[in-house]
Formats: sequence, structure tokens, C-alpha cells
Amino acid sequence: MSRMQRWTLAVVCAATAMLMLDIAVVNTALSRIAEDLDTGLSGLQWVVDAYTLALASVVLTAGSLADRLGRRRLFTIGLSIFTVASGACALATDIVFLNSARAVQGIGAAIMFAVSLALLAQAFPSAK
Repeated sequence: MSRMQRWTLAVVCAATAMLMLDIAVVNTALSRIAEDLDTGLSGLQWVVDAYTLALASVVLTAGSLADRLGRRRLFTIGLSIFTVASGACALATDIVFLNSARAVQGIGAAIMFAVSLALLAQAFPSAK
């Protein structure tokens, strides 16, 4: 395995783990979010749903864009969007801002999710 293959595998695995962790971890923080941002059940539901809906809505388009614009470039864009949106979530002072940041985070996650397997297939071509 080449150095580039190892790096690709490590980055893609870490990013995918981060995406899945983000879906699960927010559920454990919902009671604290409700307390800190003084919101009810409907606001909390959108904390989860904004991310999931954005991810599901963008994932197919992201795969198509990756074929046109380049997988590595689009993965980097998705990672950047996800990272900036994660920072925005941490700085949220009200529920509307948090939900908006979660939607943007879902877009970044969709881009990374759609491109990750294609990056692995490109890095590890099958032997013929």
C-alpha cells in the first residue's frame, strides 16, 4: 500500500466516522441544547431533522458533481463546509441559528459521504 493510499484511507475513514458520530452525538446533547437555547420540542426536532434532510437531499447531486468537478476537490469543499458549519453550531446563541448551521453541516456531510467511496475506489483500483 502506497503512502497516498494510506492517507486516502485514513482521511476518508476519519471523515465518515465523524459524519456518523455527528448524527448520534447530537441526540445525547438535546436536553442541554433545550436548556441553553431555551427551546421546546419542535426546535429540538429541527436540530436533528435539518442535518438529516440536508444530507439526504444533497447526497445524489454531490455524487454527480464529484464526477464533473473532481472527487478530491469536492471532498475538500465538503470537509470545509462541514468544519465551518460545526464551528457555527458551537457558537449558536439561538435555535434558529443552530438549525441553520445544522442544515449547512448536513450539506457538507452529504458531499463528503457521496465522494468518500469513490475516493477509495480511485485510490485502490482492483487488480486485473
